[in-house]
Amino acid sequence: MVRTLALLLAQLATAPIVSETVETGERRLVDLGSFECRDITRSTVLQRVCYDRKQQDLIVANNGAYDRYCGVTPDTVERLLGAPSMAQFFNPNIKPEATTGSYACRTREPVRKG
Repeated sequence: MVRTLALLLAQLATAPIVSETVETGERRLVDLGSFECRDITRSTVLQRVCYDRKQQDLIVANNGAYDRYCGVTPDTVERLLGAPSMAQFFNPNIKPEATTGSYACRTREPVRKG
């Protein structure tokens, strides 16, 4: 048993670390390497919540599609995760702010001049 466990740990240590990338609704690929992700089992609307505290980026799997929200404070994410109904918190407080509101993501890439 100890030998099997040691072998399993050795295999895990030599396995390549592969970062997960998701495509968001804005048609951008986002590397989740710096995000803390949680699979959500208590909501019928939200399946996964990923948050990058340093960048204050939130990525949510909502009805099977990933959407990105920028400038989301840690307090807001904690309120989302702790809400009795995550969908009832998410839908009025975060989702409508995505396109032109306070959580709209501005491109971080330099603008190319033609």
